[in-house]
Amino acid sequence: MKLSNSANTIENQDTIVTIGTFDGVHIGHQKIIKRLINAGNLQDLKSVVLTFFPHPRMVLQKDSNIKLINTIDERHDILEALGLDYLLVKKFTTAFSRLSAEDFVKQILVDKLHAKKVIIGYDHRFGRNRNADINDLKKFGEQFGFEVEEISAQDINDVAVSSTKIRAALLAGDIAKANSFLGYPFMLNGTVVKGKGLGKQLDYPTANINIKEDYKLIPKQGAYIVNANINGQLVFGMMNIGMNPTVNGNKQTIEVHFLNFDNDLYEETLQINLLERIRDEEKFESVDALKAQLAKDKIFTQDYIAKQHD
Repeated sequence: MKLSNSANTIENQDTIVTIGTFDGVHIGHQKIIKRLINAGNLQDLKSVVLTFFPHPRMVLQKDSNIKLINTIDERHDILEALGLDYLLVKKFTTAFSRLSAEDFVKQILVDKLHAKKVIIGYDHRFGRNRNADINDLKKFGEQFGFEVEEISAQDINDVAVSSTKIRAALLAGDIAKANSFLGYPFMLNGTVVKGKGLGKQLDYPTANINIKEDYKLIPKQGAYIVNANINGQLVFGMMNIGMNPTVNGNKQTIEVHFLNFDNDLYEETLQINLLERIRDEEKFESVDALKAQLAKDKIFTQDYIAKQHD
């Protein structure tokens, strides 16, 4: 699949397009994407998801606190695995938000994407001040030669409800519920950086994960069972998100202790998949008490892994 930025056009290929944020690319989104791809295959059209970044609320409402389930790169990889042909990420700016509905259709859908069909939600609004709706899009379709297919209220509602539930579940630490709506394990992608070496002192050396995207939603603090594909090997581990209160930590860290793995991962980029929550983070009365709890966490994790392979 090709990842295109706003400067690129899709040359000499007619397309079928859907438009949206698709944050999470959860099971509701996947239903729409599969519908898009199948329709494209039937009509010999390249499938395209047109999305916008930064999120419009970050630009128009200066909402820097908005957190997204996926980074753009994560969204790309998930969509690629579904079989999408193109992800077009249009840079969202104040100037772009002022584009009239007709200019948006002509300049983006027609001139850049050569759209022959657009699959869109019944409630989709677009153009300056979001003043155009699906009926306007159908009229533009007649004018510019593309078909418009409507996504039902039920399907759109399922998508909205799922996104809300996923965010709420992640913030509550309910990773099992979040994963059930996503249809895949929630992931954190980051680079392994130098830590304070506290894990090593506890006999549980950790990889400290730095996530560069400040808009990425981080789940509730606590301990989780995770896995990662490291150089082709699936490795399980225990991850802690939190402040390390037992040793008077003063900032949130994300640290993973991998089981049966001791290679140097410094500066490696890893995708950490969250599988199950172990417990809340807590301040223990001593380092020895923390070590005792980590031993219990390890047994819990090993039991979970064993059950997955029964």
